This record gives sequence, C-alpha cells and structure tokens, in this order.
Amino acid sequence: MQSVMRGRWAVAGMFLVNGMLMGAWAPQIPLLLPRHDIGEAMMGLLILGLGLGAIAAMLFAGRLIQRFGSVPVLILFAAGLVPVLPAVIFAPSLPLLALAMMAFGALAGTMDVAMNANAVEVERGLGRAIMSSSHGFWSLGGFLGGSLGGVALKVFGREGQSLAIALVMGLIVVLAARHLWRGPQAPAEAAEKHPLLPRSPIVWLLGLTALMCMVPEGAIMDWSALFLINELGLSTEWSGLGFALFSASMAVMRFAGDAVRNRFGAVRTLRVSALIAAAALLAASVAPSHVLALAAFALAGLGIANTVPIMLSAAGNLRGMSPGAGLATVAMVGYAGILVAPSSIGFIAEHAGFRGTWAGLSLCLLFVATQAGRARDADGTHRA
Repeated sequence: MQSVMRGRWAVAGMFLVNGMLMGAWAPQIPLLLPRHDIGEAMMGLLILGLGLGAIAAMLFAGRLIQRFGSVPVLILFAAGLVPVLPAVIFAPSLPLLALAMMAFGALAGTMDVAMNANAVEVERGLGRAIMSSSHGFWSLGGFLGGSLGGVALKVFGREGQSLAIALVMGLIVVLAARHLWRGPQAPAEAAEKHPLLPRSPIVWLLGLTALMCMVPEGAIMDWSALFLINELGLSTEWSGLGFALFSASMAVMRFAGDAVRNRFGAVRTLRVSALIAAAALLAASVAPSHVLALAAFALAGLGIANTVPIMLSAAGNLRGMSPGAGLATVAMVGYAGILVAPSSIGFIAEHAGFRGTWAGLSLCLLFVATQAGRARDADGTHRA
C-alpha cells in the first residue's frame, strides 16, 4: 500500500508538470507575434495545429499504453515534453515554429492520456477515487506556471523563462518517475485485438458526454471576459475575474471531489454536478449585473470541476476494454470540445448574443446529467 501511495503522489506530480507547462505557455503567446511578424489569424492557425497534434496523438496513445503499459509511456512523453517550450520559443522560422507546436500538442496529448491511465491504475490499487484531485494538481500547475512563469518572463525574458520552466519540469519528472505505480498489465498481444478506433458505441457516447462537459469550460475560458465587458459594462482590467473565479472554484472542488465521489458515488456526483453547472450558466444568461454573473461563473466552476475526471475514470474502467483504449478515445473526443468551443461559440454569440449562448450551453450540461448513469464504471476502481 505504501508503494501505491507513493505512486499516487508521483502521478500527481506528472499532472502538475503538464499543467505548469500550459500555464507558462499562455503568457508567451503574444510575444510570438512580433518575433515571427504574424497576426492573430496566423497565431490562431498555429494554436489549432497544436490542438490537432494533440488529438491525432491520442489516437495512438491507447495502443501504446496497451502494449507497453502506462508508466513507460508516461515517462517517455513527460521527458519529451520537458524541452518542448524552449523548442517553440527558440524556433528560428515560421515553418519550424509550426512543427514545434504540433510536436508540443502530440507530446502533451499522449502524456495526458498516459497520466490519466496511470491515475486509473492507482485508483484500482487504492480502491478509492483520486482522479479529481489529480486534475486539481493540473489546475495548480497551471496557476503556478501562469503566475511564476509570468514573473520569470519579466525577470529572465522569453528565452530564460522557457529554460527555467523546462528545468523545474525536468526535476519534477525525474523525482516522480521512479515512484510511479505499475498496476497489473494486459498481455502485450492484447493490443492486436483492438482496432485503432473502438467499435463500442458506449465509449463514443462517453466521449460525447465528456465533450459536453468541456465545451462550457472552453466557452467560459474564451468568452466570459467579452460578455462581462460588452453586456454588463465591467471594465477591461476586471474582465478576467470571470474565468479567474471559475478556475479557482474548480481547483478547490477538484481537491475535494474525490471525497465527495467516494461518499456519494460517481453517478450521483456527476448528475448533481452537471445540474449545478447547468443552473449556474442559466443564471449567467439572465444575470442583471456583473456581480451576479461573476457568482454564476464561480458556481459553474464548482459544478464542472468533477465532471471530466469522473468521465475519464469511467473510460479507464470500461468493461471489455483496456484503460488505454477507453481513455484515449474519450479524451480525444472530449478535448475536441476545447477546440470546438472558441469558433463555434463565437459564431453562436454573434447571432444569439452571449445570454442566449450561456442558456444554450446549460443544455449541454443537462445532457450530461441525463447520461450520468453511464459513468457507473467509474466506481469500479477496486477491480484488478
């Protein structure tokens, strides 16, 4: 049991590293435009390439985990991710920048699936949920990477910041790698028995449900500030509060989420969480003031926090499918929501307004509530 507990903190360290990179990457984005003499449209295409690289890699991540196990894959791709930010920042030309960003996405996407697969194995070893708090460490890493990375950017410049973040990430990966928990693995030849894309409709429905959890998250990330400025008159310097409060409440609930799920079960936790988030977005759609809208976004964070971790636990414990295959498919479909949200929400908001958009997104979460029963396999963490 002691080795499983060490594995629990080791995989938390991997989540921290992944989130730290994403947090440190965000303040670097505006600096790439003048360096490569590009505009926002080209930068958007580069970021799209990063996302598509992640989703494409997730297609093959499940096969790799089936064949080699989650620990070797996680260590390999975590190590590969360490130098990726310097590679992006030091890229001397636009074509090399595009290649570096696609590699960024592919490495981060495969690491994402592998660390979630390893968290599922730890859940089985401990016989209790740890997925929500693992994602809480990702949120904490994002906060540390964004805040300390921003300070490092001012002190050391963009090249120095990327190297400093890479050094910290490398140290954490080295410390965590030796303690990762190796759960029982299926025989290597089992990888040949499953197609690249699973045929089971259940896993695709889980993926669709995860997407419905992630689209509202992406919408709040990208559009809450504009809504607060344009429709509620909040000043620009305070407009980031919507996403900040959403993220803070999400992080808090993710650290508390495992205890909630262990107490009430995955199905009930998912259903109530989705209903809370749906009610919060509906409240945002009719909020008469920015104070109530900010409270609604904070409440939405509490509701959405545990939805994706539960869906990933359910995918990793899906009967008749290896954890790697289930997680890769659900993660691939679900994370597409982060790509879909910015463009699709912008189009909808232009025609229906942000208030109609928030109300429409609440329907996504009502759909999640109706599908909560399909997450019952998330409570199978005790299965060997």
